[in-house]
Amino acid sequence: MDNLDNIFSQPTRRDLMRFGLACGAVCALGRAGRAITQDTPGKRQMAGPKLEGVARHAAMHWEKQPENRIKCVLCPRECEVADVERGYCGVRENHGGEYQTLVYGALCSANMDPIEKKPLFHYLPGTPAFSIATAGCNIECKFCQNWQISQFRPEQVESTLVTPERLVSVCKSRDCPTIAYTYSEPVIFYEYMHDTAALARQRGVGSVMISNGYIQEKPLRELCRQLTGVKIDLKAFTEKFYQEQCAGKLKPVLATLEWLKDIGIWFELVILIIPTLNDSPNEIKEMSAWVVKHLGPDVPMHFTRFHPTYRLKNLPRTPVSTLERCRKIAMDAGVHYVYAGNVPMHEGENTYCHRCRSELIRRVGFRVASNAVKDGKCSKCGAKIPGVWSQGQVIPG
Repeated sequence: MDNLDNIFSQPTRRDLMRFGLACGAVCALGRAGRAITQDTPGKRQMAGPKLEGVARHAAMHWEKQPENRIKCVLCPRECEVADVERGYCGVRENHGGEYQTLVYGALCSANMDPIEKKPLFHYLPGTPAFSIATAGCNIECKFCQNWQISQFRPEQVESTLVTPERLVSVCKSRDCPTIAYTYSEPVIFYEYMHDTAALARQRGVGSVMISNGYIQEKPLRELCRQLTGVKIDLKAFTEKFYQEQCAGKLKPVLATLEWLKDIGIWFELVILIIPTLNDSPNEIKEMSAWVVKHLGPDVPMHFTRFHPTYRLKNLPRTPVSTLERCRKIAMDAGVHYVYAGNVPMHEGENTYCHRCRSELIRRVGFRVASNAVKDGKCSKCGAKIPGVWSQGQVIPG
């Protein structure tokens, strides 16, 4: 993650030349930050942009319980929280029988990324996404790439408060078509994502959630009215993996995927392939068959390469041959669009027409080198290519 002391400060001419659009955008955000840090009911003490405490805001999706307890119904954990205690995610707190989020707009990371980095390959290819995150997560993956923010509480992470209005205004001023809620787990900053996405939609800016899929049906359906795309990390296809490597469960994630299919929003799947843990051919075959049966053949699957990190440093990088095998298994199962991720210059990064197999989108890392998708169709055979190819598809003018 970038150091917010640097990216939220006023850039020099050299900085702008060096960091380009991203520096300018995040600096614009930083100038507007103000946080409510006073806990006294009815009083608002305004602090400067950098948070020294927490920014309290009413939480959504919870139920009152006896003795000032509450039950959170945002994610499958359904934490029952006593007064002055927090849920598993560490960013939602019971304050006198009222549930509050402590990270509303408290951004600990903000960057201008290619949409391909999410990765979303069938969503406005070649365009930027303003990517933001707060501290916290509702599971704990031993292989988390962003554990420095996802596995910490808001008081432990340097943050800057950015209102939804300011974030959307910056995206508009930079002609950035999409906000990506990413890096940590956006479900835990649900309220900020919901409000920002709603405002962004009104102003012609899309919103994509990059998530682990650990969310309940009601909040998901409510949120998807404002989102324009979703990427779900399907960690594996066994309960054993979810329990031992993520402190979570597989079944709720599969339910989320079926709800997304029913809702009709565009979504893609990413599976990080970890040697010896979730790379067996039988598991990939079962996963791919489930995807085709329950989600359909047009949902893209990205098999990506593992790099040792966080609490899982004893395993090697995923061999490219393993990704190639997973890709072939999924394609043989009937999945139309299967990708190999974190392998620059590999043919598995490119998009091919499912009907005529013509190359449609060539990618070099996160850069789109060529794009032959025309009006959402293959330029060679005319087949309709599933995805979001224009903002008008998801945000009518």
